[in-house]
Order: sequence, then C-alpha cells, then structure tokens
Amino acid sequence: MNRYFHSADDRMMVAQGVSGSIVDKGSVLRFLPYLETGIRHSYQDMGVRNLQQLQEWTYNGKIRFEKRTPSAQHEGGVHGLYSYEKRLF
Repeated sequence: MNRYFHSADDRMMVAQGVSGSIVDKGSVLRFLPYLETGIRHSYQDMGVRNLQQLQEWTYNGKIRFEKRTPSAQHEGGVHGLYSYEKRLF
C-alpha cells in the first residue's frame, strides 16, 4: 500500500513510482533510406517528379486530395472476397 498515493477519504488509488523502458531500436539514420524510397514511390504513383511539381499541381488543381476516416478507408478496401491479387502496374 506504500506505492499508492491516497488519503483516508480517497476511493481511487494512483500508483506512484512506476517506470518502464523500451528496447533501443538504434539510430533513425538506419530507417531514412526506407522513408526516402517510400516517398519516391508515392511521387511515382501520383505522377510527379519532385516536391516543387507536387506543390504546383496541388495549387492549380491538377492533383486533389481527399480526407477519409479510417472506417471509410477500411470500407473502401477490398472486402468480402474469397481471394484477390493486387497488381501495381
């Protein structure tokens, strides 16, 4: 009971002195090439060559973006099928 901060009138006890730790995953520099590749693939999917072209196309309306909730994204995905094959070409 010494771990809990409480008074005689309190019904709820709050743990004190609780700590945790996580395993070190290493430097973020290891993951930057993966991030760069992902961004390059996204640009390719949109049909743009660089950030400046993406901004230009966004401002003049050639590319438009849509906000979708996680439930809308889930509903818009493939579901209710026995099997499917995703082809990216």
